[in-house]
Amino acid sequence: MTFTTRFAPSPTGPLHLGHAYSALLAYDMALASDGTFHLRIEDIDQTRSRPEWEEQIYDDLAWLGLSWEAPVMRQSERLPAYREALARLWQRGLLYPCNCSRRDIAQAVSAPQEGGAPPFGPDGLIYPNTCRHVPDTSKPLPEGVLRLNMEAALAGLADDLSFEEVGPNAGVVALPHMMLLSDVGDVVLARHGMGASYHLSVVLDDAAQNITDVVRGQDLFTATYIHVVLQRLLGLPTPHYHHHRLIRDAAGKRLAKRDDARAIATYRAEGRTAADIRRLVGL
Repeated sequence: MTFTTRFAPSPTGPLHLGHAYSALLAYDMALASDGTFHLRIEDIDQTRSRPEWEEQIYDDLAWLGLSWEAPVMRQSERLPAYREALARLWQRGLLYPCNCSRRDIAQAVSAPQEGGAPPFGPDGLIYPNTCRHVPDTSKPLPEGVLRLNMEAALAGLADDLSFEEVGPNAGVVALPHMMLLSDVGDVVLARHGMGASYHLSVVLDDAAQNITDVVRGQDLFTATYIHVVLQRLLGLPTPHYHHHRLIRDAAGKRLAKRDDARAIATYRAEGRTAADIRRLVGL
């Protein structure tokens, strides 16, 4: 099978050195394997995505010396595919609507802790199952926030979930049911005004593009737990995963899009070269 990977930025701000490292690493790996490199635009959040930032992504990556397969996949054009997958899960009784606000969840999980730290998982605060119920699947798939009933989902899966991590930390990562229930919980698969969450869309997009190897930051390692569950539920293949180190500032803080001083466009304006960027990120 041909090595196939992708770089999937959101057009919500300028690409920074962390993006450059991830894109260059994935591109180099594809090149070394005589494989395929895709660019995907994760613009499902239309309230924050901007056309000018999307154009900047193309400009910055081309300046870095990258090329990619055409056409570019854009999440905003794949809403019917996300809705169809949600409908399949709904009909199996694995989703339920949730009306809880972030404040509601924070109050619910903090109350029993008596001052202890609230439990966090890969999707934020682990949901306390306030709205969990068996849905009436004779009704159409509802709009709004939909959560995966993790307990019901796992009841239909063998307790052999795992994924293969490649690279410096290579090995098989086992995902026991008990860990998924306690450390992940009922994650959101559909949001208001977005059609689908990141977790569902990225799983469907990777399958649609026949991605064999996912190259992304270590901060998304635990999100892979959710993605493997969804892949198994939807009958999709599980790629290999390479979770790379993060590019941090002098204080050790992970770079974010608000760090405009480390934006690729800033380095370009200063007269730096693509080779300079490679050296800055350790490539």
